[in-house]
Amino acid sequence: MQPAPTRRRRNLSGDVPFVLIAASIVSLLVILIGGHFYGRYLASRDLGGRDAAIEQLVAQGQEQKRKIDQQSAALTSLQARLDKTQAQLDAIMPSKNTYNIIPNQNLVVGDGRLNVGLVGAPGNESITLNINGKQQVATAGQVINVAPDASTNCQVAVQSFDVFKAVINASCTGAKAKAQ
Repeated sequence: MQPAPTRRRRNLSGDVPFVLIAASIVSLLVILIGGHFYGRYLASRDLGGRDAAIEQLVAQGQEQKRKIDQQSAALTSLQARLDKTQAQLDAIMPSKNTYNIIPNQNLVVGDGRLNVGLVGAPGNESITLNINGKQQVATAGQVINVAPDASTNCQVAVQSFDVFKAVINASCTGAKAKAQ
């Protein structure tokens, strides 16, 4: 008997690792490229939402700024009106015991106990007051103590003055005021 013919086997062992390595590299590259593009797609989708949110917030911020500017202008206008009204009210009805005296005017103040007059126009640094017939030179902030009688003490304080008027505060403590 003759030995059976031996079949020749192909030696694929040298080719298999090369094909396997090449397929693995191609698969890896496809996965990396696909992952890269998929990541860019997800990032662009998120960026679109972010950009829309930013635009919306910028628009809201501008609207709020316009509202604040309008309210600030209204507040400034109202403050100016209030100041003007307060000045008019103070001119009509000054604070208690506070008097505006113009040059050469005489007022009865201090619950009727004092006659106070502004002698001439106020100077740069002082004014001359006639208090119960006695002339006294005073500066802004100065307090003049006067005793019209033994049981009464009065104070005349110069608050401010300018060329047109002097603002004084006059108050008395002690016995009841004289009948007017």
